[in-house]
Amino acid sequence: MFNKIMKRGHRKGSKGELPDSGAYGYAPPGNRNSGSVSTSNVVVNHASRGAPVQQQPGGAVVAATPPSGTIETLPLFKDVAPSERQNLFLRKLQICCFQFDFSDTLKMVREKEIKRQTLVEVVDFIQSGSGKIMESIQEEMVRMISVNIFRCLPPASHENTGSENVDPEEDEPYLEPSWPHLQLVYELLLRYVVSPETDTKVAKRYIDHSFVLKLLDLFDSEDPREREYLKTILHRIYGKFMVHRPYIRKAINNIFYRFIYETERHSGIGELLEILGSIINGFALPMKEEHKLFLIRALIPLHKPKPIAMYHQQLSYCITQFVEKDYKLADTVIRGLLKYWPVTNCQKEVLFLGELEEVLEATQAAEFQRCMVPLFRQIARCLNSSHFQVAERALFLWNNEHIVGLIAQNRNVILPIIFEALEKNIQSHWNQAVHGLTVNVRKMFLEMDVDLFEECQRMHAERESRARELEDQRELTWQRLTAAAQGG
Repeated sequence: MFNKIMKRGHRKGSKGELPDSGAYGYAPPGNRNSGSVSTSNVVVNHASRGAPVQQQPGGAVVAATPPSGTIETLPLFKDVAPSERQNLFLRKLQICCFQFDFSDTLKMVREKEIKRQTLVEVVDFIQSGSGKIMESIQEEMVRMISVNIFRCLPPASHENTGSENVDPEEDEPYLEPSWPHLQLVYELLLRYVVSPETDTKVAKRYIDHSFVLKLLDLFDSEDPREREYLKTILHRIYGKFMVHRPYIRKAINNIFYRFIYETERHSGIGELLEILGSIINGFALPMKEEHKLFLIRALIPLHKPKPIAMYHQQLSYCITQFVEKDYKLADTVIRGLLKYWPVTNCQKEVLFLGELEEVLEATQAAEFQRCMVPLFRQIARCLNSSHFQVAERALFLWNNEHIVGLIAQNRNVILPIIFEALEKNIQSHWNQAVHGLTVNVRKMFLEMDVDLFEECQRMHAERESRARELEDQRELTWQRLTAAAQGG
């Protein structure tokens, strides 16, 4: 609750907003409290935006004067002649450019409702495909969308409170108060992008690199509803605008780099990975070097940040997709997991073991042999973990038939590595479930190769005997030192 109060108190203003009691950034100077609003001060930071345009009866297109004064209710599209609908659409877009202060629910209620209804009508008009939208009108529509959605996001909880130990899973997400309007604007953008009437050759002039980059910046919004819309829209843009694909991948890369190496804080990593999961699924074979570098430089290092639990499911899917596409990448992925394997975070270890099982399921024998020694040294450490969930999850690997098959083919190397860990669990692990699973795994190895098992048992007994002898010698040395010290 404290975080939410602080968030409201320190909320950053939207782009183009000024701290006045009327519509932010739109009331003319000297008339702040009159209740009237104007769009004369609208500034859109976008290279391809121009002034509003209107179609004259003769077909000519001229710049339109921005509306001023109070918002007026316009007629419905069905109530005007088809020839006038484009002009009416433009006027409705101008109304939708008005922005309001949603921190006060009692302020300008009528105007807010008029804008909401107008947005509903505009969305319905685009969705119905009542007529092809002129190019100049498309530009104004993207301009209106930009005015509404591109804004400064409120500071995150830890920025308000100064706390660095805020758990994102426990912290309540900030919900955008202007969502009743914002949702409709996002819906309009989505309908525009997916509409069969939208010509990509025309639309790419307005949905350009600058627009896409600002859209990606919004993924840091704390409102999960907004991130869900952004995910769908960006995925559709990626699918429809082929010219933007390399740029989108590179921009997402940069977001990941900043998250991994600088901030370790971003609200939309999970959604971005979800989009990438679908993109990776469509990669052609043989895989480009660019895509392999993306795996090595961005996806594998995403295992490093502390808040991995927030996006691990999506990350694991992306990693597995790479291995399923190109089985030769399995060795690279497994060694990458081992590089970032957690040392003190047990919950993170459980996540890693789950992901490791999925990767091993898609791994071929040759790639498995390249990494099996360091891999099973780590698994042996997990088997002896005092945290029962880690030990249990490691033992569950032997429930997977494909993994057991790989282990059986390479048992001469693997069993000597983990035999000591198995014996230690049977002798001294405190958890009964872990003890029982260890007995089952030990029995499995015994049935695989009796001679190998007995050899490992003999070598283990010899090591234990040597260890006891060393301990006895050490104890005897201390006794002699103690006696010498007392005698002196």
